[in-house]
Amino acid sequence: MTNSNSTLLMSRVTFGRALRRLRHEANRFTIAEVAAALGCDVSLISRIENGKRVCSQRHFAQLMDLYEVSADQRDELAELHASARERRQPWWAPYSEVISAQYERFLGFEAAASTVHEYQVGIVPGLLQTEAYATAVTGVGFASLGPDQIEALVEVRSLRQRHCLHETTAPLECHYVIAQAALDFQVGGARTHQEQLGHLVEISAHPSVDLRVIPYEKGEQAAQISAFRILQFSDEDVPDVAFGESVAGSLTMDDPRDLRRLHRLFRSLTDAALCPEESRDVIARTRNRGS
Repeated sequence: MTNSNSTLLMSRVTFGRALRRLRHEANRFTIAEVAAALGCDVSLISRIENGKRVCSQRHFAQLMDLYEVSADQRDELAELHASARERRQPWWAPYSEVISAQYERFLGFEAAASTVHEYQVGIVPGLLQTEAYATAVTGVGFASLGPDQIEALVEVRSLRQRHCLHETTAPLECHYVIAQAALDFQVGGARTHQEQLGHLVEISAHPSVDLRVIPYEKGEQAAQISAFRILQFSDEDVPDVAFGESVAGSLTMDDPRDLRRLHRLFRSLTDAALCPEESRDVIARTRNRGS
Protein backbone atom coordinates (compact mmCIF):
# COMPACT_ATOMS: atom_id res chain seq x y z
CA MET A 1 0.00 0.00 0.00
CA THR A 2 1.47 3.38 -0.96
CA ASN A 3 0.62 6.99 -0.37
CA SER A 4 -0.61 8.38 -3.72
CA ASN A 5 0.20 11.94 -4.67
CA SER A 6 -2.20 11.91 -7.61
CA THR A 7 -5.68 11.46 -6.17
CA LEU A 8 -8.61 12.52 -8.33
CA LEU A 9 -9.24 15.55 -6.12
CA MET A 10 -5.64 16.73 -6.41
CA SER A 11 -5.65 16.21 -10.17
CA ARG A 12 -8.67 18.52 -10.33
CA VAL A 13 -7.04 21.04 -7.98
CA THR A 14 -3.82 21.06 -10.02
CA PHE A 15 -5.73 21.41 -13.29
CA GLY A 16 -7.92 24.19 -11.88
CA ARG A 17 -4.87 26.05 -10.60
CA ALA A 18 -3.27 25.81 -14.06
CA LEU A 19 -6.40 27.32 -15.59
CA ARG A 20 -6.46 30.11 -13.02
CA ARG A 21 -2.81 30.87 -13.73
CA LEU A 22 -3.57 31.09 -17.45
CA ARG A 23 -6.47 33.42 -16.80
CA HIS A 24 -4.44 35.71 -14.54
CA GLU A 25 -0.94 35.66 -15.97
CA ALA A 26 -1.47 35.20 -19.68
CA ASN A 27 -4.80 36.90 -20.33
CA ARG A 28 -5.89 38.88 -17.26
CA PHE A 29 -9.52 37.87 -17.71
CA THR A 30 -11.98 38.13 -14.87
CA ILE A 31 -14.07 35.07 -14.02
CA ALA A 32 -17.15 36.97 -15.22
CA GLU A 33 -15.52 37.63 -18.59
CA VAL A 34 -14.60 33.97 -19.00
CA ALA A 35 -18.08 32.83 -18.02
CA ALA A 36 -19.62 35.24 -20.54
CA ALA A 37 -17.32 33.98 -23.30
CA LEU A 38 -18.24 30.35 -22.55
CA GLY A 39 -21.92 31.10 -22.00
CA CYS A 40 -22.02 29.61 -18.51
CA ASP A 41 -22.42 30.69 -14.89
CA VAL A 42 -19.62 32.43 -13.01
CA SER A 43 -19.95 29.79 -10.27
CA LEU A 44 -19.06 27.03 -12.75
CA ILE A 45 -15.73 28.65 -13.69
CA SER A 46 -14.98 29.30 -10.03
CA ARG A 47 -15.68 25.68 -9.07
CA ILE A 48 -13.55 24.34 -11.92
CA GLU A 49 -10.63 26.56 -10.89
CA ASN A 50 -11.02 25.44 -7.26
CA GLY A 51 -11.05 21.75 -8.18
CA LYS A 52 -14.65 21.31 -7.05
CA ARG A 53 -16.11 20.60 -10.50
CA VAL A 54 -15.00 18.56 -13.50
CA CYS A 55 -14.29 20.59 -16.64
CA SER A 56 -16.14 19.20 -19.65
CA GLN A 57 -14.38 18.53 -22.94
CA ARG A 58 -16.36 21.34 -24.59
CA HIS A 59 -15.40 23.89 -21.96
CA PHE A 60 -11.77 22.72 -22.03
CA ALA A 61 -11.59 23.33 -25.79
CA GLN A 62 -13.27 26.72 -25.40
CA LEU A 63 -10.83 27.76 -22.67
CA MET A 64 -7.81 26.72 -24.71
CA ASP A 65 -9.05 28.84 -27.61
CA LEU A 66 -9.98 31.78 -25.38
CA TYR A 67 -6.56 31.77 -23.67
CA GLU A 68 -4.76 31.21 -26.99
CA VAL A 69 -2.77 28.32 -25.54
CA SER A 70 0.10 27.03 -27.69
CA ALA A 71 -0.04 23.51 -29.12
CA ASP A 72 2.66 22.14 -26.78
CA GLN A 73 1.08 23.63 -23.67
CA ARG A 74 -2.36 22.48 -24.82
CA ASP A 75 -1.08 18.90 -25.04
CA GLU A 76 0.28 19.10 -21.48
CA LEU A 77 -2.97 20.54 -20.18
CA ALA A 78 -4.95 17.91 -22.08
CA GLU A 79 -3.10 15.17 -20.19
CA LEU A 80 -3.80 16.91 -16.89
CA HIS A 81 -7.43 17.40 -17.90
CA ALA A 82 -7.77 13.69 -18.73
CA SER A 83 -6.30 12.79 -15.34
CA ALA A 84 -8.80 15.07 -13.60
CA ARG A 85 -11.68 13.31 -15.42
CA GLU A 86 -10.67 9.72 -14.60
CA ARG A 87 -13.21 7.62 -12.73
CA ARG A 88 -10.75 6.36 -10.13
CA GLN A 89 -12.22 5.07 -6.90
CA PRO A 90 -10.36 6.22 -3.76
CA TRP A 91 -9.78 3.77 -0.93
CA TRP A 92 -12.59 5.35 1.12
CA ALA A 93 -15.24 4.83 -1.60
CA PRO A 94 -16.82 1.80 0.16
CA TYR A 95 -17.60 4.07 3.13
CA SER A 96 -19.43 6.76 1.16
CA GLU A 97 -22.65 6.25 3.11
CA VAL A 98 -21.06 7.37 6.39
CA ILE A 99 -18.53 9.92 5.13
CA SER A 100 -19.73 13.51 4.81
CA ALA A 101 -18.83 15.58 1.75
CA GLN A 102 -16.52 17.74 3.89
CA TYR A 103 -14.75 14.70 5.34
CA GLU A 104 -14.36 13.18 1.89
CA ARG A 105 -12.74 16.40 0.68
CA PHE A 106 -10.35 16.30 3.63
CA LEU A 107 -9.46 12.67 2.90
CA GLY A 108 -8.66 13.60 -0.70
CA PHE A 109 -6.29 16.34 0.40
CA GLU A 110 -4.70 14.19 3.11
CA ALA A 111 -4.10 11.33 0.66
CA ALA A 112 -2.08 13.64 -1.58
CA ALA A 113 -0.31 15.66 1.13
CA SER A 114 3.35 15.32 2.00
CA THR A 115 3.23 17.14 5.37
CA VAL A 116 0.68 17.92 8.07
CA HIS A 117 0.93 20.43 10.91
CA GLU A 118 -1.79 19.79 13.47
CA TYR A 119 -2.75 21.27 16.84
CA GLN A 120 -5.18 19.61 19.23
CA VAL A 121 -6.41 20.87 22.59
CA GLY A 122 -8.32 18.03 24.22
CA ILE A 123 -7.91 14.89 22.11
CA VAL A 124 -5.15 12.90 20.45
CA PRO A 125 -4.70 13.50 16.67
CA GLY A 126 -6.62 10.98 14.58
CA LEU A 127 -3.60 9.31 12.99
CA LEU A 128 -2.24 8.55 16.49
CA GLN A 129 -5.42 7.11 18.02
CA THR A 130 -5.91 3.50 19.05
CA GLU A 131 -9.04 1.70 17.87
CA ALA A 132 -10.65 1.81 21.31
CA TYR A 133 -9.88 5.52 21.74
CA ALA A 134 -11.23 6.30 18.26
CA THR A 135 -14.42 4.38 19.02
CA ALA A 136 -14.92 6.40 22.20
CA VAL A 137 -14.54 9.81 20.53
CA THR A 138 -16.37 9.03 17.26
CA GLY A 139 -19.96 10.22 17.26
CA VAL A 140 -19.55 12.52 20.26
CA GLY A 141 -21.15 15.88 19.55
CA PHE A 142 -24.17 16.87 17.51
CA ALA A 143 -24.18 13.84 15.22
CA SER A 144 -26.42 10.97 16.22
CA LEU A 145 -24.63 7.86 14.98
CA GLY A 146 -25.58 4.23 15.30
CA PRO A 147 -23.13 1.45 16.22
CA ASP A 148 -22.65 0.43 12.58
CA GLN A 149 -21.83 4.00 11.54
CA ILE A 150 -19.36 4.42 14.40
CA GLU A 151 -17.69 1.13 13.49
CA ALA A 152 -17.38 2.19 9.84
CA LEU A 153 -15.88 5.58 10.74
CA VAL A 154 -13.37 3.93 13.06
CA GLU A 155 -12.41 1.62 10.17
CA VAL A 156 -11.86 4.71 8.02
CA ARG A 157 -9.58 6.18 10.69
CA SER A 158 -7.63 2.92 10.87
CA LEU A 159 -7.23 2.88 7.09
CA ARG A 160 -6.01 6.49 7.19
CA GLN A 161 -3.29 5.40 9.60
CA ARG A 162 -2.26 2.53 7.33
CA HIS A 163 -2.20 4.66 4.17
CA CYS A 164 -0.48 7.66 5.75
CA LEU A 165 2.01 6.08 8.14
CA HIS A 166 2.32 2.32 8.36
CA GLU A 167 1.93 0.70 4.93
CA THR A 168 3.43 3.25 2.60
CA THR A 169 6.77 3.94 0.97
CA ALA A 170 6.19 7.69 1.39
CA PRO A 171 4.74 8.28 4.88
CA LEU A 172 3.09 11.56 5.69
CA GLU A 173 5.45 13.88 7.58
CA CYS A 174 3.48 14.61 10.74
CA HIS A 175 4.13 17.58 13.03
CA TYR A 176 1.80 17.50 16.02
CA VAL A 177 1.43 19.86 18.97
CA ILE A 178 -1.05 18.92 21.67
CA ALA A 179 -2.01 20.47 24.99
CA GLN A 180 -1.06 18.44 28.07
CA ALA A 181 -4.75 18.25 28.94
CA ALA A 182 -5.21 15.82 26.03
CA LEU A 183 -3.02 13.37 27.94
CA ASP A 184 -5.03 13.64 31.17
CA PHE A 185 -8.55 13.46 29.74
CA GLN A 186 -9.70 9.89 30.32
CA VAL A 187 -11.34 8.79 27.08
CA GLY A 188 -13.09 5.43 26.91
CA GLY A 189 -12.25 4.40 30.47
CA ALA A 190 -9.05 3.71 32.37
CA ARG A 191 -7.86 0.79 30.24
CA THR A 192 -8.39 2.61 26.94
CA HIS A 193 -6.67 5.67 28.39
CA GLN A 194 -3.61 3.63 29.41
CA GLU A 195 -3.44 1.88 26.04
CA GLN A 196 -3.62 5.19 24.23
CA LEU A 197 -0.81 6.73 26.27
CA GLY A 198 1.34 3.64 25.71
CA HIS A 199 0.67 3.87 21.98
CA LEU A 200 1.67 7.55 21.99
CA VAL A 201 5.02 6.66 23.56
CA GLU A 202 5.61 4.12 20.78
CA ILE A 203 4.28 6.09 17.80
CA SER A 204 6.14 9.25 18.84
CA ALA A 205 9.34 7.36 17.97
CA HIS A 206 8.12 6.85 14.38
CA PRO A 207 10.57 8.62 12.02
CA SER A 208 7.74 10.56 10.37
CA VAL A 209 6.08 11.71 13.60
CA ASP A 210 7.14 14.80 15.53
CA LEU A 211 4.92 15.00 18.63
CA ARG A 212 5.25 17.89 21.10
CA VAL A 213 3.29 18.67 24.26
CA ILE A 214 2.49 22.15 25.58
CA PRO A 215 2.84 21.79 29.39
CA TYR A 216 0.28 23.16 31.82
CA GLU A 217 2.61 25.97 32.84
CA LYS A 218 2.31 27.34 29.28
CA GLY A 219 -1.48 27.10 29.39
CA GLU A 220 -2.06 30.63 28.13
CA GLN A 221 -0.48 29.56 24.83
CA ALA A 222 -2.80 26.60 24.36
CA ALA A 223 -6.14 27.28 26.01
CA GLN A 224 -7.57 29.96 23.74
CA ILE A 225 -6.93 28.29 20.39
CA SER A 226 -9.17 25.70 18.74
CA ALA A 227 -7.87 22.68 16.87
CA PHE A 228 -6.61 23.04 13.32
CA ARG A 229 -4.44 21.26 10.77
CA ILE A 230 -2.47 22.49 7.76
CA LEU A 231 -1.75 20.19 4.81
CA GLN A 232 1.19 20.83 2.50
CA PHE A 233 2.03 19.15 -0.80
CA SER A 234 5.24 18.22 -2.58
CA ASP A 235 3.86 19.69 -5.82
CA GLU A 236 4.71 23.40 -5.70
CA ASP A 237 1.72 24.17 -7.92
CA VAL A 238 -0.66 22.96 -5.21
CA PRO A 239 -1.20 25.52 -2.42
CA ASP A 240 -1.49 24.64 1.25
CA VAL A 241 -4.93 24.00 2.65
CA ALA A 242 -6.06 24.14 6.29
CA PHE A 243 -8.97 22.69 8.23
CA GLY A 244 -10.27 24.26 11.43
CA GLU A 245 -12.65 22.65 13.92
CA SER A 246 -15.60 24.24 15.70
CA VAL A 247 -19.03 23.38 17.05
CA ALA A 248 -20.36 24.09 13.55
CA GLY A 249 -18.11 21.44 12.02
CA SER A 250 -14.93 21.52 9.99
CA LEU A 251 -13.97 24.67 8.11
CA THR A 252 -11.74 24.61 5.01
CA MET A 253 -9.32 27.52 4.69
CA ASP A 254 -7.28 28.23 1.57
CA ASP A 255 -6.96 32.01 1.62
CA PRO A 256 -3.21 32.84 1.60
CA ARG A 257 -3.66 35.34 4.43
CA ASP A 258 -5.35 32.75 6.65
CA LEU A 259 -2.65 30.21 5.87
CA ARG A 260 0.16 32.63 6.70
CA ARG A 261 -1.54 33.38 10.02
CA LEU A 262 -1.98 29.68 10.81
CA HIS A 263 1.64 28.90 9.98
CA ARG A 264 2.75 31.69 12.34
CA LEU A 265 0.40 30.37 14.99
CA PHE A 266 1.73 26.83 14.65
CA ARG A 267 5.31 28.06 14.97
CA SER A 268 4.32 29.91 18.13
CA LEU A 269 2.66 26.78 19.56
CA THR A 270 5.73 24.71 18.67
CA ASP A 271 7.97 27.21 20.47
CA ALA A 272 5.79 26.93 23.59
CA ALA A 273 5.84 23.12 23.51
CA LEU A 274 8.40 20.76 24.96
CA CYS A 275 10.86 19.10 22.60
CA PRO A 276 9.92 15.57 21.34
CA GLU A 277 12.10 13.80 23.93
CA GLU A 278 10.71 15.81 26.85
CA SER A 279 7.20 15.36 25.48
CA ARG A 280 7.68 11.59 25.36
CA ASP A 281 8.80 11.68 28.99
CA VAL A 282 5.65 13.59 29.99
CA ILE A 283 3.49 11.05 28.18
CA ALA A 284 5.29 8.15 29.87
CA ARG A 285 5.00 9.75 33.33
CA THR A 286 1.28 10.38 32.79
CA ARG A 287 0.81 6.72 31.83
CA ASN A 288 2.83 5.46 34.80
CA ARG A 289 0.84 7.67 37.15
CA GLY A 290 -2.35 5.86 36.17
CA SER A 291 -0.96 2.33 36.23
